[in-house]
Formats: sequence, C-alpha cells, structure tokens
Amino acid sequence: VLARSVIVATGASANWLGLESEERFKNRGVSACAVCDGALPRFRGKPLVVVGGGDSAVEEATYLTKFASRVHLIHRRDQLRASKIMAKRAFDNEKIEIHFDSQLVEVLGNDDQGVTGVRLTSTSRPDQETTLEATGVFLAIGHTPNTGFLDGQLELTEKRYIVWQKHFRTATNVDGVFAAGDVADDYYRQAISAAGTGCMAALDAERWLAEQ
Repeated sequence: VLARSVIVATGASANWLGLESEERFKNRGVSACAVCDGALPRFRGKPLVVVGGGDSAVEEATYLTKFASRVHLIHRRDQLRASKIMAKRAFDNEKIEIHFDSQLVEVLGNDDQGVTGVRLTSTSRPDQETTLEATGVFLAIGHTPNTGFLDGQLELTEKRYIVWQKHFRTATNVDGVFAAGDVADDYYRQAISAAGTGCMAALDAERWLAEQ
C-alpha cells in the first residue's frame, strides 16, 4: 500500500493475566477498564476486585469506590508500586482493602451470574489460599502499545509508545507520518481523547499534504 501520508492509529492492548477463567468471564464481570465499565448496574453496591499495584491500579480502585460496597486491591508484592501520594490515597480510603503478597489464580463464577468471586494464593506461601466474594474483577496491570509491526521505523518511548515530536502535535520523527490514539498515549487512554487526537492527526496530515 503506497500513500503520501500515513496516520498510525493501532492502539494499545490491555495486559491480562492469561487465566482460562479470566477469558471465560470477560465482559461478564472481568474488565480492563474501570472508567468504562465501573458504573454498570451489576457492580453497584457489590464487592469488586482490582489487580495491580501501580498508580493506575490505585486510581481505578479509588474510582470504583464510588459504586462498590468494597474494593479489594490485589498486589503480588509487599508494598505498592504507586507513588506515595497515590498509595496514601488507597490507605486512607475506608472502602479499599489491600491484599499484599497475593496473586489471583482463578476467577470464580457461573453462566447465570457471571463473576461471583476470586481465588487468591500467597506469593510467599503458595499453599495458603483465600477466596473473596466479588461481582467484578478489574485488571490494572498496564497496556502494551501495538507498535511491534513498525520494526524500528518510528521513534518509540521506553514503553514502546510512538513519540509525538512537536508537543501536542501528532507528528512522528518520519516526515508525513502521524500517530493518533492510544498507540501514542500512555496517560489518558480514553476513547474520547483518542478520538480527539484522531481529529488532530487528520488535520496535521491534511496541512502537511497542502504544504507539499
């Protein structure tokens, strides 16, 4: 395919644990976006689980406290990776219960209700198991930008996101190539912000073509 200008808008894929039970209950209580799904009726007034220990996980857990009766934050390590400010926010929120040295090994549920709970094991004592009741499981363990196909043709960040060259402009380091959406955004990651940069990239490409 030959083109005078290209807009790369291949997005980023949410990271999953890779559990068979996780796959079974996707869109039936398992989600990778609290802002997208947290307000759904099935989650209101019910206990929820968030997996992760970074800023994103704390942010999602805090957001979910608006709707959930309780939020269980599951983290593999003995302390959060989140910044001190975000960690304090989690510790200070009465609705958030943090489970350190824990990993989710199975999402529990059935065909009628979807997710009904989770099974955890201790990272320090694998023989120690815990079962929690929950109607939702939210994965907050990061995203992977879909940039592998570029094979080094565009400048990328350490996390493999495309680098915007001119502040808020959508230009890449290759003249005539622009980037839009989550493939170049590891901060907002929302449909409306991605759509906005799509509009920006279209305008940038049109103006670049006019200049040529």
